[in-house]
Amino acid sequence: MKSQNSSPLMFQKEFTKQEPIPEEAIQRAVELLQSGRLHRYNTASDEDSDVSLLEKEFAEYVGSRYCVAFCSCGSSIYIALKCAGVRTGDKILSNAFTLAPVPGAIENAGATPIFIECSENYTIDLDDLERKACDSGSRFLLLSHMRGHIADMDRLCELCSKYGVKLIEDCAHTMGATWGNRQTGTFGLIGCFSAQTYKHINSGEGGLLVTTNNEIAAQAILYSGSYMLYDRHISRPSIELFERYKKIIPNFSLRMSNLQAALLRPQMKTLGTRINSWNERYRLLERELNQIDHVRVPPRDSKEHFVGSSIQFTLKGLTREQVEVFVDKCSNRGVSVMWFGWKEPRGYTSTFESWQYLSALPHLPNTKTILDFMCDMRIPLTFSLDDCRTIAFIIKEVVHETMI
Repeated sequence: MKSQNSSPLMFQKEFTKQEPIPEEAIQRAVELLQSGRLHRYNTASDEDSDVSLLEKEFAEYVGSRYCVAFCSCGSSIYIALKCAGVRTGDKILSNAFTLAPVPGAIENAGATPIFIECSENYTIDLDDLERKACDSGSRFLLLSHMRGHIADMDRLCELCSKYGVKLIEDCAHTMGATWGNRQTGTFGLIGCFSAQTYKHINSGEGGLLVTTNNEIAAQAILYSGSYMLYDRHISRPSIELFERYKKIIPNFSLRMSNLQAALLRPQMKTLGTRINSWNERYRLLERELNQIDHVRVPPRDSKEHFVGSSIQFTLKGLTREQVEVFVDKCSNRGVSVMWFGWKEPRGYTSTFESWQYLSALPHLPNTKTILDFMCDMRIPLTFSLDDCRTIAFIIKEVVHETMI
């Protein structure tokens, strides 16, 4: 692979282009459009809705007892906090390195986040977590497996048990991922997954809440907006349990539609194959990038069976200004590198310094340093292995040009 000085190699494919929706899903969507039965409770008397079937199938997939489908992952996180017992003024431990819907859900619940520093491997800093769990007395941890990086869940669960902390997992980037033999989303009280366009299954938007707790499942169904139609859920606890909550749980109308579920169910059938394809691309990029001077892709723990739908790397020995130049130069050559170091939020990226709706912005020097030098890049399955080699080659050239 060569790049002529007068005509540098350009990457031509879009980083935002996703795989097409499966034909089976398209056909089912057309059937629903023709029937007009898009609302999850608008079904014929002898059929289960697409949403109810998706909930049953997804609960079985992750190894949980129940699943409740929502209109977005952010909605499912908010409801998870409510179901876990979060009340106005409560303190919630949470990653500093996360996306805006996570602190947004905490704010929506009327709680106060206590942000935990990020480690060099992009996971939550467990030493900082222990300090702040001890000092704050918080009873809740909203853990983001941010960009698919899974912390040492053995130690994390020990800390939660030691300090009496309820664990809620944000698994927006880890659908299909495991720590050891256990799926993410099943380590704590509740797990929340995403079906937004850039996640592992795509319905544009969508959220899936899983739990093994009977009372949480009943509350989540009522919060989602079931009216008194909760008996139409396949994935649910006994009808008798709803009697306890049906008059005291508000209806927030955050349901998933049948159309969203119809798009997702066929995608679940091929998720394993697509995970293998993502990881093949990730491992190639990991090898190529780690051979470039000034670039570090952190190693992954042997117990972490991740889904490599994106890759993150740290630029070493550069100034913050040089990182900004690097990101711009990559963009000019068709390689879309996202950066959390911008002084103003851009696109989907923002940091704790931009969340000014918080009562007080936290001081997190380690996280700020890590994000100032960390680059973030999607790995769409519309890219071939040769495409990944081209991307790595361009990054190598741009690093060299930036350091001159």
